[in-house]
Amino acid sequence: MKRLLVCLTGMPGSGKSLVSQVARELGFDVVVMGDAVREEARRRGIEPTGENMRELMQALRRERGPAVVAELCFPLIDRSGPLVLVEGIRSYHEVEAFRRRYGHVVLVAIHSSPRTRFKRLRSRGRSDDPRDWQEFCSRDEVELRVGIGKAIALADHMLVNEGTPEELKEAARSLLSELKAQVEQLPHEGGA
Repeated sequence: MKRLLVCLTGMPGSGKSLVSQVARELGFDVVVMGDAVREEARRRGIEPTGENMRELMQALRRERGPAVVAELCFPLIDRSGPLVLVEGIRSYHEVEAFRRRYGHVVLVAIHSSPRTRFKRLRSRGRSDDPRDWQEFCSRDEVELRVGIGKAIALADHMLVNEGTPEELKEAARSLLSELKAQVEQLPHEGGA
């Protein structure tokens, strides 16, 4: 089967869930890496709070290496169709793990300024969102220590999200449609 595997990275509040929504509308299966961590928390009997998930993610990386969250997603991707978007890449090690297993992977980064992301996170009202600027900056530091900066810097495509949700959705729709058309033009495996 020809498979298009798009990996999506971006700092918290950059707009990853909006891009995932567009991907679903275009027929992609969406695998959210955080869901794999939440499932592991459930297996271990850990309450899935923001703090607990960050601690578990770091513990998993210490126990099983920097690509462990990607590896937890392999069964979900294996059961998916030919169009897959993986939301929530946190390090380039994860991208490399997907490339080793699936071959060609397209890495897409979403960028928004810290102030824009902070405003978005404060307005969405999730229980694990930062309460103040200091907590926001501390959480960004954790993400950067994990290695998200390298994933963003080495992305194949960059979507800048400083405007409206509709502008991001249109940019994502354009990019994902273009990627989808490219994979559909590839010869079938086993010959033309």
